Amino acid sequence: QTYPYVGGAMPARVQRRDALILKNELKCNVVRTSHYPQSRHFLDCCDEVGLLVFEEIPGWQHIGNGGWKDLACRDVEAMIRRDWNRPSVVLWGVRINESQDDHDFYERTNRIAHELDDSRQTSGVRYFFDSEKLEDVFGMNDFDPDFIAPPRHPLYLNTEFAGHTFPTKPIDNGERTQEHALRHARVHEMLEADDRFAGGIGWCAFDYNTHANFGSGDRVCYHGVSDIFRIGKPAAGFYRSQCDPREEIVLEPGFHWSVGDQSDYGGHGEGAIFSNCDRLVVYVAGERAAELFPDRERFGNLAHPPFFFSELSGTAPWRRGWGDLRIEGYLGDEMVVSRTLSSKGVDGRFSVEPDDAELLGDGIDATRVVLRVTDEFGAPRPFATGAVALEIEGPGEIVGENPFALFGGVGAVWVRTEESEGTIVLRAKHPVLGTREVRLQVARAPNDAVYL
Repeated sequence: QTYPYVGGAMPARVQRRDALILKNELKCNVVRTSHYPQSRHFLDCCDEVGLLVFEEIPGWQHIGNGGWKDLACRDVEAMIRRDWNRPSVVLWGVRINESQDDHDFYERTNRIAHELDDSRQTSGVRYFFDSEKLEDVFGMNDFDPDFIAPPRHPLYLNTEFAGHTFPTKPIDNGERTQEHALRHARVHEMLEADDRFAGGIGWCAFDYNTHANFGSGDRVCYHGVSDIFRIGKPAAGFYRSQCDPREEIVLEPGFHWSVGDQSDYGGHGEGAIFSNCDRLVVYVAGERAAELFPDRERFGNLAHPPFFFSELSGTAPWRRGWGDLRIEGYLGDEMVVSRTLSSKGVDGRFSVEPDDAELLGDGIDATRVVLRVTDEFGAPRPFATGAVALEIEGPGEIVGENPFALFGGVGAVWVRTEESEGTIVLRAKHPVLGTREVRLQVARAPNDAVYL
């Protein structure tokens, strides 16, 4: 629940958007509020869209003295009293995240939770297996990418995996961004294979700002399946692909289409494609290259296993006649989706995409505006750069950098309203791809509007 430029200080619309991204874009069914209670606006949206919530008290690793523990117990009570009527909340997190055991302290936090709300279970997040289990559900951060340890308790939830053990930037090479996605896929495969697991919650949804002695040296943790602007990396494509095709048909290549970008050049490269289709047909330079099926041998417990295109290496027959890649997705015998990735290696399009077209002129309402460079077919250009110059007219202001230097071919700013009504015009000028303009309508705020 932190954002670029402003930390946690975003209005209701932006807080709600995170819940919509988790539910509608990442197709999640549960979110862990790691690790503190979130904005009520975020939780309101979770209630409305059916996103389950594991809500935690504030803290990370440290346990203080007696007075400190009294305050933590007060936090347990305040959290539960605030949110006990929410249908989305299914677990109360009553343990300081990743702290050592403290029998008396955690016996007390569990007792408070059960006395206040006997209808919900408690849980707590730790990182060592021999920890004392006082909560109803044993929460465990298990970061082994190849072997998730079997549950040692009857109610067992994997509360973190991936994340800081494999931080991945949008500008990393294709092998790393694809491996990042596959690590999430492998863990979910292991969790689905053993019904003793209650489930798994990956670390984490979005990259985030951090302190000086953590992260990648720029005070950013690149742990998310989406970047700090809530724009998906290839790992987000894996999560999106796990939905029923009746909800959305998904086809997300896990690689960037380029010649010789694999370290095993001359070997046998392999590209992952995340889709909920029955089969895929791949064309290179207009010629049919492969018919692909879900890899049920390695990922047979997933609802929709990844597909693998096994001819990305230097020995591929089309290497010397490189051309555009087209992937067609089929349900049964019907082609239902098609994606094309350009072979030209040039930036083709520049787009400016606001989340909302209508805002409230209350002085705090805001919406994200995504800046994006793609190839001519709309596929990502992860190494695209350029300083985008922004201009704004009307009752609003830009929250963000101006000019904005694209990172991984994308980025975003937020537009915040003034206490007025009218039309906001935002112009964004890319140094090569020209200027785009969006208009946002700002309605007059009701006189009695009150935001807490």
